[in-house]
Amino acid sequence: MPAKIKLDIVSDVVCPWCVVGYNGLQQAITELGVEDQVEIEWQPFELNPDMPATGENLRQHVARKYGSSIEDSNNTRADITQRGAAFGFSFNFTDDMKMVNTFEAHMLLDYAKAFGKQTDLKLRLFAAYFSEHKDVSDRTTLAAELAAVGLNAAEALALLDNPNARNKLKAEKAQWTHAGVSSVPTVVFNRQSALTGAHPAQSYKQVLTELLTAQASS
Repeated sequence: MPAKIKLDIVSDVVCPWCVVGYNGLQQAITELGVEDQVEIEWQPFELNPDMPATGENLRQHVARKYGSSIEDSNNTRADITQRGAAFGFSFNFTDDMKMVNTFEAHMLLDYAKAFGKQTDLKLRLFAAYFSEHKDVSDRTTLAAELAAVGLNAAEALALLDNPNARNKLKAEKAQWTHAGVSSVPTVVFNRQSALTGAHPAQSYKQVLTELLTAQASS
């Protein structure tokens, strides 16, 4: 059997375009019928590594970071909501939503990898934040989401205060930054090429088809 195509998805759990991009990628994989020929691994990226524990109102955050007006924000939210709905994902934006720190969520995604539950947890955290208005920086919330995908919440949460585990996550984040990833989502194919941004399924299908063809002829 030929080697699987390795797909590293560099993203953050509070990145709406990461939801859209992943769904486009998954649509491409499904339409090509190559579920058994790809291996997905989620890689950490913090949009706001200095975000305090109290978080920041999302509208105020977007205005401060990107200079977006309320009209710009409304238009972007409408676009994201429409694109999410096309994949059956519910973006439920409200004026009191907060941008939060995601470092510990990424630590738990790293933990979930060893149990084959990384994608399950990632999708659960996407829904928790964007659809259900849950604080994905809160350990009680994180414990509930771990349990929801069948992981040992107590064991996982114990890692959050482990200096070695925290340093491991920092090193993994730095690896992708040093590799040139500066925005998300970024999908890296076999650690050789990448697509950055939320592309339509056709774009991902083209790259996957080229890689599969090259693999079959090698």
